[in-house]
Amino acid sequence: MSLRTRLLAFMHVPPAPSAPAGDDHVRIFRAAPNFFFYRLARWATTNTAALIGLVFGVGYLRQVPAWLGDRPLLITVFSVLEIGAVVGFVTQAVWTLALLRLDFEQRWYLVSDRSLRIREGIMRMHEKTMTFANIQHVTIEQGPLQRLLGIADLQVRTAGGGGGGTSEESNKAKHDLHIAYFRGVADAHVIRATIRERLRRHSDAGLGDPDDPAESAPLSHAETSVLSAARALAEEARALRRAALPASR
Repeated sequence: MSLRTRLLAFMHVPPAPSAPAGDDHVRIFRAAPNFFFYRLARWATTNTAALIGLVFGVGYLRQVPAWLGDRPLLITVFSVLEIGAVVGFVTQAVWTLALLRLDFEQRWYLVSDRSLRIREGIMRMHEKTMTFANIQHVTIEQGPLQRLLGIADLQVRTAGGGGGGTSEESNKAKHDLHIAYFRGVADAHVIRATIRERLRRHSDAGLGDPDDPAESAPLSHAETSVLSAARALAEEARALRRAALPASR
């Protein structure tokens, strides 16, 4: 068993999502590889700032023993703090990088004939399912860096969703049941077209097809009698019209 598999099992993260029960024609979309590099750039920026702070902190700690004079116990304490700070920084950098990679690999976007399902997150996994009956808006969001990398975020909003910022500015969208994001996808326009096509099918199915006997409700006895009488009356009117044509000539 690989380390990745062990880690996912330890955190109780399923290796792959399942489509909603009863849904067919499931299409799976994934975040683009450049989305990982986009997140990696943010990780590098944050850790670079932390590293600069660590260097200044360690430099300060190394000056403390000269101020303390001959106090071996305090010098030992500050040495331990220095080593602990370095080890802590390296540990968190490696751990967050591993989680960043796992988050990318375990990010799934499913679109079926009746709904869509989005799963993201590792430490706190979020999974949302939205039915096409409730979806109202499908929009594409793309910042300058995303445009450079050729990726975008697709926002799906259902009835009752309030206003908000972009996907990067509004982390509360993870907890908003009315908003979902296909983050970091390279084919945002294809996904939007797929969702809109499924929405159109769902709308047409909701209205019903009058030529489809499976979709038409059976007529009652009274309705059948009225329909038969109307057809007979129409046939008599056509017969009278045909009989009147020679006389008019």
